[in-house]
Amino acid sequence: LKTGFLKWKPDYDSAATEYGKAAVAFKNAKQFDQAREACLREAEAHENNKATTPDSRVPLTVALQEMGRLPEAVQLIEKASMMYLENGTPDTAAIALERAGKLIENVNPEKAVQLYQQAASVFENEERLRQALEMLGKASRLLVRGRRLDEAALSLQKEKSIYKEIENYPTCYKKTIAQVLVHLHRNDYVAAERCVRESYSIPGFNGSEDCAALEQLLEGYDQQDQDQVSEVCNLPLFKYMDNDYAKLGLTLVVPGGGIKKKSPNAAQDKARGPAAAGSHADEEEDEYSGGLC
Repeated sequence: LKTGFLKWKPDYDSAATEYGKAAVAFKNAKQFDQAREACLREAEAHENNKATTPDSRVPLTVALQEMGRLPEAVQLIEKASMMYLENGTPDTAAIALERAGKLIENVNPEKAVQLYQQAASVFENEERLRQALEMLGKASRLLVRGRRLDEAALSLQKEKSIYKEIENYPTCYKKTIAQVLVHLHRNDYVAAERCVRESYSIPGFNGSEDCAALEQLLEGYDQQDQDQVSEVCNLPLFKYMDNDYAKLGLTLVVPGGGIKKKSPNAAQDKARGPAAAGSHADEEEDEYSGGLC
């Protein structure tokens, strides 16, 4: 990097190579602070050489991971992804963002959601919709896990729209179930009902077991019948969803009292048998035979 009478410009290319070798040597010696410094100098040399090579940051991120400094590692991966985009390799940029999301997911779920959504946007712009859906799915599950239900509802709607676009209709049904559970946990029955109503436009939804189960669920919720709601949420259709959505079903509580109460007369009739039940029904009918007045 030094200049002199016969050397007017620093040789950044050669310097980057030497810093890279030094970083590997420091890493092998478990001297991670020195490895980090060498990697930073290598990256600076590449940038000064007008060669935006994000691969030069890979040894540094590995060193930071081993040091437990995940936020710094994620920050560098984000910067590397921007370089990949500038270099015209968006797929690699999206993969880098996904990798960063996995690193930080258990430490900072909010940041992981942001990274997954960025990766999904890059994949969607490249018309790689299946990869975009995978990233959106991870973001939606993290949002549900973090009880950020308003954002989860929007994320699930985007997922369902793309699945409908690629004509994967059975998965649209499953996303509708997830949406309804999220809306009910938000205490927004109207949004849940609208979600089911809008899904009637999806081919095959009307008449499917998913549709029948959702209609039964909404009926039980509307009538404040906790037994019916619990019965529906314990169906295999709900229990074998992704864990985060299955938990929504198992923990769904009807507001306003829960279990639907039966009249004492109905309980007595049940104990006496069908004949008593029939006679009690006749009594009720006779009571109002002359009109309410």
